[in-house]
Amino acid sequence: MPETDLVFQSARDLASMLQQRQISAREVMSAHYDQIERVNPTINAIVSGLPREAALDLADAADAIGPGPDQPLFGLPIAFKDLEDAVGFPNTAGSPIYKDFRPEVDSAIVERLRQAGVIPIGKTNVPEFGLGSHTYNPVFGPTRNPWNLDRTAGGSSGGAAAAVATGMLPLADGSDMGGSLRNPGNFNSVVGLRPSPGLVPKSPSGAPWLPLSVKGPIARTVSDVAFFLSAMAGFTARDQLSYEVDTAAFAGSLATETKGLRIAWCPDLGGLPVDPGVRAVVDGSRSAFEALGCEIEDAAPDFTNADRIFKDLRAFSLASMAPVLREHRDLLKPEAIWNIEQGLRLSTENVMNAMAQQGELYHRVRAFMERFDAFACVVNQVPPFPVETAWPAEIDGVQMETYIDWMKSAYFVTVTRLPAISVPAGFTPDGLPVGIQIVGRYRGDLDLLKLAHAVEQAINLPNNRPPAAS
Repeated sequence: MPETDLVFQSARDLASMLQQRQISAREVMSAHYDQIERVNPTINAIVSGLPREAALDLADAADAIGPGPDQPLFGLPIAFKDLEDAVGFPNTAGSPIYKDFRPEVDSAIVERLRQAGVIPIGKTNVPEFGLGSHTYNPVFGPTRNPWNLDRTAGGSSGGAAAAVATGMLPLADGSDMGGSLRNPGNFNSVVGLRPSPGLVPKSPSGAPWLPLSVKGPIARTVSDVAFFLSAMAGFTARDQLSYEVDTAAFAGSLATETKGLRIAWCPDLGGLPVDPGVRAVVDGSRSAFEALGCEIEDAAPDFTNADRIFKDLRAFSLASMAPVLREHRDLLKPEAIWNIEQGLRLSTENVMNAMAQQGELYHRVRAFMERFDAFACVVNQVPPFPVETAWPAEIDGVQMETYIDWMKSAYFVTVTRLPAISVPAGFTPDGLPVGIQIVGRYRGDLDLLKLAHAVEQAINLPNNRPPAAS
């Protein structure tokens, strides 16, 4: 198989060939390193990478032992998000404060993926401390969009999404608080799933009882996202919110009957500003749902207080960084300083109100979802913006007040605690990727994946491979 075909092979098929010894881990590693050497100097998605020969030695060692009985990801190269503790690699979090920090214990997701048989080769680039959906930091610099090098790859899993889009990795892990799996999936024309809180273990965590941030998968197709999720998901005592689930179901067939599924169509979630180019692509994807026989109704959940809920609970969680602010203020970007200080200014009453309002919003959306199997909306309200821009200051003539306001279409969904997925839907007239966000029922991750798979097949994007991948 030609190397270019190998690195763009589906992860399911690649894993199957490795399991059956039709191809060696060394061949897979060599092909991906060739792609990394061609592409990464321009994209800057993979950081803290192993030297080629060290990675090939790991592949040789894997080949000598062969796949274990519970190693569905045997032999697949991976670079963990640079917010994860992974023994043998720095965890810089994109900050000069931690550029030399080397953890002594793996995070829960890294531990699980190692057990599943991956071969770690490095980390993927992130914004400083993962804050903001634009991957740039003073340690490694920006990750560029492989569809247009002058644009952002999104974030905070921007390095992960760009690496997968360009064939440098078959799969990538990520995390999502305000859209950090969905936004870069959208900006790079790959698939990013925000799973239900607790489905994928999260440890260590500074706020283990506050399920705003989740871990999840990025891949080039919905099928590969589901396959990767089957190795990520499930209970561990390391995460007190994790729960038991039939993980094998995610690795099975995603075929489903879509005729008669009830879809609420709300591109702007009831009135958010949306770039006209983005709106046009999302509006155009409605025909894919119609072709599947879905029953579509123009309707949106009631997102009253969603903005305040998210901002207060996010700031509350960031207040745990107060010691970092005190000791290293001069090394933090202005947005990080602002958000931490917002958290420190919150009163107990502010936090309790946010939690109570989240409960009310959850029950409003739960009642809404009794009428619908899913709702569909934009992922990002804007297309990928210039890489030199810290964050969009306005959308369709509406001014943004903070560095996260442009992400409302993602973080409004976060506070519902429903699973959500970004599926490539098309391109703006100037060739920038646009995805559609599909949101499922509470803990309905498998049903959501099946619907998303059907929509992906109905949209059937041709030539969904970025120019920078060549």
